[in-house]
Amino acid sequence: MTARVLVVDDILANVKLLQARLIAEYFEVITASNGPEALEKCQAGLCDIILLDVMMPGMDGYEVCRRLKADARTAHLPVIMVTALDQPSDRLQGLEAGADDFLTKPINDIALTTRVKSLARLKMVTDELQMRVSTGREFGLDDSLTDHVDPKDGREGKMLIVDDRASSYEKMVSALGREHEVVVITNPQEALFRAADENFDLVIVSLAIENFDALRLCSQMRSIDRTRMIPMLLVTQEGDEAALLRGIDLGVNDYVSRPVETSELQARVRTQVKRKRLNDRLRNSVQQTMEMAIKDALTGLNNRRYFDRHMQNLFNKAVVANKALSLVVIDIDHFKQVNDTYGHQAGDDVLKTFAQRLLKNIRGKDLACRFGGEEFVIAMPETDQELAFVVADRIRREISAHPILVANGSIQIAITVSAGVATCFGEKDSIEQMLKRSDDALYEAKRNGRNQVIAEAA
Repeated sequence: MTARVLVVDDILANVKLLQARLIAEYFEVITASNGPEALEKCQAGLCDIILLDVMMPGMDGYEVCRRLKADARTAHLPVIMVTALDQPSDRLQGLEAGADDFLTKPINDIALTTRVKSLARLKMVTDELQMRVSTGREFGLDDSLTDHVDPKDGREGKMLIVDDRASSYEKMVSALGREHEVVVITNPQEALFRAADENFDLVIVSLAIENFDALRLCSQMRSIDRTRMIPMLLVTQEGDEAALLRGIDLGVNDYVSRPVETSELQARVRTQVKRKRLNDRLRNSVQQTMEMAIKDALTGLNNRRYFDRHMQNLFNKAVVANKALSLVVIDIDHFKQVNDTYGHQAGDDVLKTFAQRLLKNIRGKDLACRFGGEEFVIAMPETDQELAFVVADRIRREISAHPILVANGSIQIAITVSAGVATCFGEKDSIEQMLKRSDDALYEAKRNGRNQVIAEAA
């Protein structure tokens, strides 16, 4: 895994040392000697991760970090603060300024590698989500929630601690319990099931669990859909360096070393919770964008684009398996009169109510779409013409028997529908021909007086 790392330090020797270490791990390295230069390169999109020295003249690292996190263009860039200060309060100040991580000079090679690799993976995921979210703007999707992360988002999370040493987990519960809901599980297998069943914001795993390989749990969590995206934090001790590196390769997000400093643990947990909530919002936005691409905004039914993509699959399966497949095209009779008489809002209400009633009268495997205007189509796999006719006529009778209420129930609008039915004739048939035959049947129903269903001639 590679990434473009921006090293920011006013001392050239420090820059050269970090540059050499990172290049040896196959990272691309660019450099900046002061805060303003770093901000300029970040805003130009030249880097994926920032190694930021704290003690710089003019604008120190804390101020650079605050400005990066306040700018929507750079807020999602991972920042690792690099400092010679080794007091917990100094580390906490960096994390509270918005830094994603910190390293203390002299920098340990393992710490450098694990932190940069972990954040490179995070940046890759976030970039992909951001790219997909950006397409939402084309659909008018409000993605403002993805542009700013409230610092409070790192609090009030739900933690799962997997540790069998009471002296260890009790200290962590004490440190985290004031801000988060904390669940402790001493059995790793039970912890896996619990993580899959509940919505945790972070799983904290001790590498010192007796008679169990804690990395096995990490691997299992990354292989299950329900737990794949939950952040994981390892609790390590001296001598765990090889296991830590393996954990990072497996997808572990962060770690703390024993003896665990309370302020560091709290800060790292807040950072992980904040990241998870940001990515959750991004994923939700992606899901909304996907739904907008395939859903009719008014009725909630699938749209023509979705029909064109999925009808071909239904057709191919029917032909290969020599099974029935039918199409029903339905049109609301005299719909223009509804709009002209009661207004377009009433017309929209009629369309929405009709769509709801349509869904109640078909199966889950049937594909119902709005083609546009007042025309709808239903694809019915494993359904012959006779059964499709019965379903279409049931929908017709349901609509004609119950007027639709609009204007908060003050107006009743009686409507009827006409429908045409066509069925697949095998591999010599096509979707276009089926649509034409069902359309022809629909227009025959219209010509014959409406409020009826016509099936194509056998």
